[in-house]
Amino acid sequence: MKPGLKKSLVILLIVLTVIALAIVVFSVFFDQAVFVRAGTISHGSTDQMLVALTFDDGPSSEWTPRLLDELKNLNVKATFFVLGAHVRSNPELARRIAREGHEVENHSFRHPLLIFHSVQDMKKEIEDCETAVRDVTGASTRYFRPPRGWLTGSQRAAANKMGYRVVLWSLNSKDWVTFDDKYIVRHILRNVRPGDIILFHDGGGIFGTDGRNRDETIKTIVRLVPKLRQRGFRLVTLAEMLDESPGGVH
Repeated sequence: MKPGLKKSLVILLIVLTVIALAIVVFSVFFDQAVFVRAGTISHGSTDQMLVALTFDDGPSSEWTPRLLDELKNLNVKATFFVLGAHVRSNPELARRIAREGHEVENHSFRHPLLIFHSVQDMKKEIEDCETAVRDVTGASTRYFRPPRGWLTGSQRAAANKMGYRVVLWSLNSKDWVTFDDKYIVRHILRNVRPGDIILFHDGGGIFGTDGRNRDETIKTIVRLVPKLRQRGFRLVTLAEMLDESPGGVH
């Protein structure tokens, strides 16, 4: 190999490595959802000390039961953005979520990255998830959280026409990264504000909808909830946060 070509390949490899590292750092330490929040709900009212815990990608046969046990022990109601495919494969868990007073909402059927799909594809994902939730729990969904938070403007408008309010989050726990619960708790307590909608996961993984360990998420909830209450926060469902449920808080 000619010295000049070899040098060029080394430089190219270094550049690609730097770009890859930059993407990883960006994903871990910056919340990309800020780019797509326009026209969505990402925060509740700031005039009361309320926060909403939300969980994506479940129900998981391994992690959701443990999470539900801890939420019950803590007397906390949360909002679960479920995948229709997981509702179909774990119907009793979906029923348990609803039966124990948590809110069941729409996170698509199979978790595709919707910006690479058509409006019709998105509508089918929402409709299939809604059908699964309604068939299994008897309840209907009214909020939609797109997978990974990404949605085009035309898709958002179409979801609104379907009667859905698109919901993202104002505080990302980053529990999908391999941080331990102590770090996640410190991160949330350092940044939490009244009206925050906090993102967690009870299922899913970085590259798929299964296989991720959520043990740190569950440990985080056990440690976090008492600390939030000590600061005067009240933990509510998304519907309560937005004053759309019977006996809502606003």
